Amino acid sequence: MLIRRDKPFEPGYNSIVSGDQTGMDFGILKLKKGEEFVDASPKERAFLLIQGDVEFQWGSQKAIAKRQSFFDQNPWCLHVPSGTAITIKCESAEAELSISQTNNDTLFDPHLYTDKECQSEERGKGTMNEMATRIVRTIFDYSNAPYSNMVLGEVINYPGKWSSYPPHHHPQPEIYYYKFQPENGFGFCNLGENVLKVKNDDTVEILNDASHPQVSAPGYAMYYIWVIHHLEGNPYITPTFEPEHLWVMNEDAVIWPAK
Repeated sequence: MLIRRDKPFEPGYNSIVSGDQTGMDFGILKLKKGEEFVDASPKERAFLLIQGDVEFQWGSQKAIAKRQSFFDQNPWCLHVPSGTAITIKCESAEAELSISQTNNDTLFDPHLYTDKECQSEERGKGTMNEMATRIVRTIFDYSNAPYSNMVLGEVINYPGKWSSYPPHHHPQPEIYYYKFQPENGFGFCNLGENVLKVKNDDTVEILNDASHPQVSAPGYAMYYIWVIHHLEGNPYITPTFEPEHLWVMNEDAVIWPAK
């Protein structure tokens, strides 16, 4: 399902997705210099810095996170369990963060994932005539945060290329939140047999095990945050690829025009 705003984000927290279908809440936090956001929700939460300078505070700890470009720099993210009180103070002219939340009775130590900790990899390189080369950043998943009920990361989709490819699916619900450079750009999100045109600040809920490859228009770089909700007894580990399209990943695949 596509969620598109009809007006710019308001100052403060802007709710986009509630947990009725995805099992997660998702929204965007907008702050101006000197403004603070205080939260002690009874849910597990991940505060991902999209852009700007902020001071994170949790318990007796404080840390400054800075990010000028979400296209060129790895993310910072504060991940806390249910009930942990946090404060986020804007230190730059403005700042933008995403907030992902879900129910989780498991208590764990809060963790600030720095830009140095993020697992960033260039996937698809050397295959498919480079038409699905993209940057995938994983902040936390089942391998480094098995206590979490979520998986969180980002994708940088090069102009005119594909990501989440070869087409794949998984039963666990997922949310994509998009940005473009330049901001008037667009791309397409394939949900099963349906195709959605996505624009800057759009959000898509991926449900019902739908396959979801993505493509950006030539000239426009596409960024999206992806957050997956683990199902009880069935955590997200890896997707299922559509077998009829897996051949494109073979080293000896002949893809027209052959080089």
